[in-house]
Amino acid sequence: MEYQRLEDYGAIGDGNTVALVGRNGSIDWCPFPHVESPSVFAALLDADRGGRFAVRPTQSFESVQRYRDRTNVLETTFQTAGGTATVTDFVPVAEATGADDPPAVYRKLDCDDGPLEFEVQFEPRFDYARDVPAVDPATDGATGDGVVAIGDDERAVLSSDVPLDPSADGHGASATVTIEAGETRWLVLGYDAAIPLEPSCHRETLRDTVDYWREWIHDCDGENCPVGGPWHDLAVRSSLVLKLLIHRETGAVCAAPTTSLPEDLGGVRNWDYRFNWIRDAAFTVRALSELGHLAEARSYFELCLDHCRKHDPGAVPPVYGLHGEDVPEERTLDHLSGHGGSAPVRVGNAAKNQHQLDVYGELILAIYESVRYGEPVTTDDWAVMCDLIDYVCEGWDEPDAGIWEVRSDYEQFVYSKVLCWTALDRGIKLAEAAGDDVSAPVDRWRACRRNVRDAVLERGYSERANSFVRAFGDEETLDAANLLVPVVGFLPPDDDRVQGTIDATIDRLTTDDGLVRRYEGDDGLPGEASPFAVCSFWLVTALALSGRTADATERFERLLEYASSLGLLAEAIDPDTGEQRGNFPQAYSHIGLLNGALYLGNAAGSSEASPAPLGLDESLDAAASGGEIVRQSNDTERETPGQ
Repeated sequence: MEYQRLEDYGAIGDGNTVALVGRNGSIDWCPFPHVESPSVFAALLDADRGGRFAVRPTQSFESVQRYRDRTNVLETTFQTAGGTATVTDFVPVAEATGADDPPAVYRKLDCDDGPLEFEVQFEPRFDYARDVPAVDPATDGATGDGVVAIGDDERAVLSSDVPLDPSADGHGASATVTIEAGETRWLVLGYDAAIPLEPSCHRETLRDTVDYWREWIHDCDGENCPVGGPWHDLAVRSSLVLKLLIHRETGAVCAAPTTSLPEDLGGVRNWDYRFNWIRDAAFTVRALSELGHLAEARSYFELCLDHCRKHDPGAVPPVYGLHGEDVPEERTLDHLSGHGGSAPVRVGNAAKNQHQLDVYGELILAIYESVRYGEPVTTDDWAVMCDLIDYVCEGWDEPDAGIWEVRSDYEQFVYSKVLCWTALDRGIKLAEAAGDDVSAPVDRWRACRRNVRDAVLERGYSERANSFVRAFGDEETLDAANLLVPVVGFLPPDDDRVQGTIDATIDRLTTDDGLVRRYEGDDGLPGEASPFAVCSFWLVTALALSGRTADATERFERLLEYASSLGLLAEAIDPDTGEQRGNFPQAYSHIGLLNGALYLGNAAGSSEASPAPLGLDESLDAAASGGEIVRQSNDTERETPGQ
């Protein structure tokens, strides 16, 4: 069977799991009960054996998807020669409904103009399609004409007022039903337990879910949104994507809700991204804080610190599970063919075993950003921070795997050193602002900060390339991560070395369409990755900070054209076809979009709330004068995200 483009999927979820719904009416990816759990439907990774849940017309159709305004409730409208119908897909949010129901996906079929004949195809495949369940008629009358799927250790119940018949092989169910204009049918899939078929209750659940999303997005909607003008709607959508990826139980940010969607179609660069990377921390906190979601921002960096508390400062894993657990060991699922034949399919991630120095800077920077927005750190937080910064003083000159998690030999990556400088710099600024409230070896930190800076300027910048380079000792090889040098405040944007790095990136890492590749050189893997969306947004940010606003705006608007019709972005863009590649939707891409829009707004003077470059403003002093920088640990309680 053929694979849909990633652009033809919408994402729904509740903060526990995320399902991808195709424009053809098929749910082709859905893990239960959590986003990091094994899949129940995985046709996205194997169209023949992965399993799907499809609701669509039997005759040829055209379709269009849209989100119900300011929500993560998805509507797919089908147009046929005989009429029009809409499937509304959503996952109820427990905070909205107040019910302790089992995880569930709701599908509401409305016929607007008919009659129309629809088909239902229900093929659950538990445990990444390794467990093919038996599907039988449900014996509980509360489920209507539903069916129950029972596997080795899992169970799912589909309640429906569409008469479903188990398939001949006993491993699925299907139905064909004619619906008249004005008629509504429901299909409600409960994981582990049934959701009773009660249309009046389902309508209330839909209404409550819509209200929940609109209430959450309120602070960054309308006049309150720091991103106005033509980019406002995409900023709202990116915010809703981030909320979809914030785990409701822990506050962890899932990098993406999928695994093994290829960076290069047919290639082997296929990774499991259903985990929380510390590297996302600083820019996530800034984006959430700017948009008014301080509880989520605070919860996120607290979670990162909790993760660090469990490890020796020199052995902090860069990635961890959404519940705080260790990431599973990376392994391949050889029974799945992969998206578009892109094998292997992987679960788990070997990056958990890597040493990545940049995470120290990204974490301390996230804390610094949180303080700027009025959230003090606790004395326990401060103790952990000091341990981490002290480690940076000892280990900053070690080789590491870098932000891009190369699978070649460790190197002295320049960006890692810049972020070590950032950890020291923000630690010093926080200590100075807190004054007598904290104790810290600031003189030692200052001396080390100076040493790191000198090393980066002497060994990380190449006169020959007129640019910062990928690693110490390399005179030519570029890395797009160095576009962040002015963003973290290592050098001012108008410094000739920053401008040279921007120009070299445009000349050597950027395609004719403005897409930016991550780096040059070997990374230990065959093939070539497609340009990364977040790197393309970093270029926009660097240009905006440099005052090159017209170029930044043109590139930004060109990048936005690659977003799907729903406003969703994957990890990468195929430079030949313009199609999205990699895991989808990708938090880092949407964070890049949000921060790019904020920096452009600042450069154009269009928003008083827009941020200045990280570390190049006086707002920390303002925060210190207006409240605490550090408070006693027993004086504060961690907030629960979304409350």
